[in-house]
Amino acid sequence: MGDVDPDKTLCPFGRPMRDEHFLFAPTYTPLNHGSFGTYPRSVQKRFHEVQALSEARPDVFVRYQYPKMLDENRAAMAKFLGVPVEEVVFLPNATTAINVVLRNLKYKKGDVILHFSTIYGSVEKTIRHLIETTEMGSIILAIGYPIDDQALVSQFETAIKGAKLEGKNVRAAVFDTVSSMPGVMVPWTRLVEVCKKEGVLSMVDGAHGAGQIELGLANVQPDFFASNCHKWLYVPRGCAVFYVSRRNQHLIRTSLPTSHGFEPLPREGARAIVNPLMTAGRHRTKFETLFEFVATADVSPYLCIEEALRFRSQICGGEEKIISYCEMISNEAGRRMAETFETDVMQNSETTLTRCAMTNVRLPLNIGNGPCEIPEKDAVPVAIWMTEILAREHDVYLPTFVHACAFWIRLSGQIYLEIDDFVRGAEIVKSLCMRAKKGEYLQGGKSNESE
Repeated sequence: MGDVDPDKTLCPFGRPMRDEHFLFAPTYTPLNHGSFGTYPRSVQKRFHEVQALSEARPDVFVRYQYPKMLDENRAAMAKFLGVPVEEVVFLPNATTAINVVLRNLKYKKGDVILHFSTIYGSVEKTIRHLIETTEMGSIILAIGYPIDDQALVSQFETAIKGAKLEGKNVRAAVFDTVSSMPGVMVPWTRLVEVCKKEGVLSMVDGAHGAGQIELGLANVQPDFFASNCHKWLYVPRGCAVFYVSRRNQHLIRTSLPTSHGFEPLPREGARAIVNPLMTAGRHRTKFETLFEFVATADVSPYLCIEEALRFRSQICGGEEKIISYCEMISNEAGRRMAETFETDVMQNSETTLTRCAMTNVRLPLNIGNGPCEIPEKDAVPVAIWMTEILAREHDVYLPTFVHACAFWIRLSGQIYLEIDDFVRGAEIVKSLCMRAKKGEYLQGGKSNESE
């Protein structure tokens, strides 16, 4: 499977790793692995092999070959996570998994979903839609980083207890392992413990978890957990692992969309609906059956898990080496960029925010109405403009965003990057900040001097 040679000398990280194993355009500087990830050549080879196999005999593949291959890759992922294979299935992305959980739960008047203001946008919109279509409500905890872990956990626990005093029922809480914007480590294991103590279902959005941080799901035991494998684990888009503990699998009755694995409740006079994809001699739990086939889709990414894990182990030297390098280079790059900008890195007093492979650096731009400042109404447009100019003019991708009335960039450490990549990026960003101060963003990218 793939072209990974177990006897091959481990490839050094940085430029040699990029040149030998990854697929980037020669001039492209990818400083934002965290959004959509990428994968090495050996995984691409496996990806294409699976797609070719599926087209050689489509019916045979979907009905007979794919289920066996899926089981093998689920087993590999379950071993990676340290949990039983019966608790692990694959979905296209973490957003879908969170939708599955939130749309399977039953709500009544007084039920609320608790989440932080830094929740991923599409997940918050899911909750907003449920508020429109059910009797549930939500509680939003406003968070301005940097914040200490203890303060965040205390606010979380206080919010649950406060809701109870008001007669509300916190049906579930949604929170990240590593949040997206800003990209910071969240004390998610402690939040899970609070949920257990308070009788609240925990939905952990681990979109940035698998492959970036140590997870230890067997010890943490959240109620629900989802993580994109196509971000940090080097699997093709889109593939996410969806973990549901046995104790909660009865709550998940349908996939999205509802497909052949769904078992309707008995109803007098209702006809039986046969699952046309069932095969003889295979035992499946209801949970596994529910997600084995969810409408027709390209499931090839699910079948690349084994190859991605083999690459990480045999070429990269294992999870500890990958995680350590990515965190190290992210932290060092953040420090160097902050020096270039004469600003600071987003950090708390416990120095826990950067215990991951993403770092946020404040830009030398102020929001206000003074000379060379950016009016508040223009803050988000400026962030969008800077990100686009970086990509369009310099072939560098580095997201700019606004948080707590300040401009930030979020950078991602990765095994194919070196400090020089970030040093170059910092100089370009610094020059863009000067252009923004001159109001160039108002001219759609044209400098004031050119008019």
